[in-house]
Formats: sequence, C-alpha cells, structure tokens
Amino acid sequence: MPDDLQTLAGLLRRRLDLIADHAWRDRDPDGHLGALRSVSEEIGQLHRSLAGTLPPRLEHFLANCSFDKALNFLEEADR
Repeated sequence: MPDDLQTLAGLLRRRLDLIADHAWRDRDPDGHLGALRSVSEEIGQLHRSLAGTLPPRLEHFLANCSFDKALNFLEEADR
C-alpha cells in the first residue's frame, strides 16, 4: 500500500481508537472531543490532498464520512 494510503489507514484506525476510549471521554469530555476533532481534520486534509488520485469507491466513502467503510476498503485492498 502506498505511504499516503498507509497514513490514511493509520488516521482512520486512530479515530476508531479514540471513539472506543470511553474512559478518556468520561474523564475529559472536552479533551476527548478535541482529539477526535483533530484526527477528523487530519483525515479531511489528507483526503483533499489526494483528490483525483483515489479509487472512486474510496473517494465515495471519504466524501460521505463513511470512515469505517473507508478503512475496511483500505485493509481489504492491502491483502
């Protein structure tokens, strides 16, 4: 998998890890939301920088914020 798509997959995994971190969310809701917002912005920036180079299906998932589907697409393509 190209480096930029590996980076994208890493950001998508990080987002899922943040969502699953209920202890952090409960302990520091503002910090947790800030971290989630930050990783989402990073995903968006990378998505924009890759405009026109992504497979149509992956582009569709990212454009519609279907991040779980985008990660699944990347992981399946890497097998």
